[in-house]
Amino acid sequence: MPAGQDRRPHTLRDIVRAVEGRLIGSPDVAVTGAASLADAREGDLSYIEHDRHLPAAARSKAAAFVVSRELTGLTRPQIVAANAKYAFARIVQQFFTAPYAARGVAADVARGQDVEVGADVSIWPFVTLGDRVRIGARVILYPGVFIGHDSVIGDDSILYPNVTVREQCSIGRRVIIHGGTVIGSDGFGYVQHGGRHHKIPQIGSVVIEDDVELGANVSVDRATFGRTLIKRGTKVDNLVQIAHNVTIGEHSILVAQVGIAGSTTVGSDVIIGGQAGLADHLDIGDRVIIAARAGVNRSLTGGQIVSGAPAIPHEISIKAQAVIPRLPELRQHVHALEQRVTALETRSGRTTKTAKGKKKQKA
Repeated sequence: MPAGQDRRPHTLRDIVRAVEGRLIGSPDVAVTGAASLADAREGDLSYIEHDRHLPAAARSKAAAFVVSRELTGLTRPQIVAANAKYAFARIVQQFFTAPYAARGVAADVARGQDVEVGADVSIWPFVTLGDRVRIGARVILYPGVFIGHDSVIGDDSILYPNVTVREQCSIGRRVIIHGGTVIGSDGFGYVQHGGRHHKIPQIGSVVIEDDVELGANVSVDRATFGRTLIKRGTKVDNLVQIAHNVTIGEHSILVAQVGIAGSTTVGSDVIIGGQAGLADHLDIGDRVIIAARAGVNRSLTGGQIVSGAPAIPHEISIKAQAVIPRLPELRQHVHALEQRVTALETRSGRTTKTAKGKKKQKA
């Protein structure tokens, strides 16, 4: 749950036990907060992700460090965990995040008919809840949130200011949606007739499963028919466009400004880099990696790494990219070779004519 930092003291003994790590140093040292190496104050816990950060750790005011392996040269305590960054995130969540306190439902909430609201919610002023909306337990809805008719928000989800969830959409549990995001806007569907574009009614829905996070100003269009689906555990960065009838598999990553056209299916554990674009009606297999600014216009089987526009296998793309700066030079070289070939052909032609003339004279 969102909150400020809880600065109550905790001993390293309790912390190392919680992450099943190994402690080097005194277990009685108390820490009162968590911070990066540069921002740490006295009493803070920090983490060291790589050996190259050792000089910064030596300068840091942190009282102790979380590390992936024992580091020599540090006189302050170390908590050794296999994945220091992950262990540090767990520590911050468990020990240094202020506990959630429910605000209840504000008086200035516009509430439709037959709305169901779970226990211990925090619904801020100027939220709008349509008819037959269902809100789970411990949900947080910040000011300006709009939930349309017949939509569902699962337990422990957080919708930041000015999020819009249109009618008949389903949001799972522990979903985080950042400000300005729109779920269930109409898909971009038109049919041309008589020289005009006529709107195709978009009567489908959007389903977002558990543990998904959507960044700020993301657009997830409702399906024409059926549903647009974002599966469990997927994380979407800011300014991403997900068109109608798209399916995103489990635990995938979409970086900022990605655009996915209608009816494309993206598999599980896929990574799509910033500003990449995917055409419509594609099938992207599991564990595919699409590099930043790639343009994907064909389906991809699982496990591929692609880059470039149009996207091609990454190992070929980087070779092609390496050639681009040399194209002017290569063009001149090819032009010079063409001139030499032409000169040789002309010379060869003259030699052939001369030889034929001499043969005729002898005859």
